[in-house]
Amino acid sequence: MAGNQSLQHVIMSEKTVEQLFNLEGKTCLVIGASGYLGGAMARALAEAGGRVVVTSRDLSRAEEIAKRLPDPNQVGHIGAALDHMDSDGLSDRFRAITDQVHIIDVLVNNGHEHCPNDWTDINGDQFNRILANATGYFLLARLTYELALDAGSAANIIMLGSMYGMVSSYPDAYRDLVPASSVAYHTLKGGILQMTRHLAAYWAGDSVRVNSLSPGPFPADSADPEMVERLKTYSPMRRMGLPAELKGAVVFLASEASSYMTGQNLVIDGGWTAT
Repeated sequence: MAGNQSLQHVIMSEKTVEQLFNLEGKTCLVIGASGYLGGAMARALAEAGGRVVVTSRDLSRAEEIAKRLPDPNQVGHIGAALDHMDSDGLSDRFRAITDQVHIIDVLVNNGHEHCPNDWTDINGDQFNRILANATGYFLLARLTYELALDAGSAANIIMLGSMYGMVSSYPDAYRDLVPASSVAYHTLKGGILQMTRHLAAYWAGDSVRVNSLSPGPFPADSADPEMVERLKTYSPMRRMGLPAELKGAVVFLASEASSYMTGQNLVIDGGWTAT
């Protein structure tokens, strides 16, 4: 009888699935929300009830995107200028945002500065510039951690990785069409996955979770169509991913639905890395 009563208490006190995925009352900072995948993730967090701070290097673009986000709880999304590659100015930009919203419950580190050069012609400055994306991710993560620690609150940090941080390139998919996937990009994304594990180990005790989300092939409409067809042959699903297919994953990582998960890499790749 006592066992049954204990089980009943657990059932009555646990949250429903709807409650676990609900982001009402949470403020979500999305870096690079004006991009192809960033826009979909920002919409997902807004649809789940969160207040979203949209960032872009272009303030007017960020504000326009914020206005277009769904707002079921009438919280008022915010557009802000922020360049994650500007390590000297990040702290001031971050504080300008937190002066408005006071706390960041969820950080999505999605910004990315691209370099098309592959291993044949990339130079040292270009290589180091790509790696500076990870510096921005780290600095923003630390600022979010420190803010949560000062406020005595929890926080969820989501790093954008890639399947290309886990597997090698596919030269035949790019040959004679476009530059190969950049060696600097592979190096960057592999490093971001390791940074995720490292920070998670240090910050878990302070109720700050750090996980990464690694998309597989999600080519934009502007991608070379023949390259896309070649890439499809490597995918067990024989198709490419759509931005909306990241929405459930980012809400999962941002919400209490993943409350006992940190230091992990959630891969959304159509089974690519399973083969």
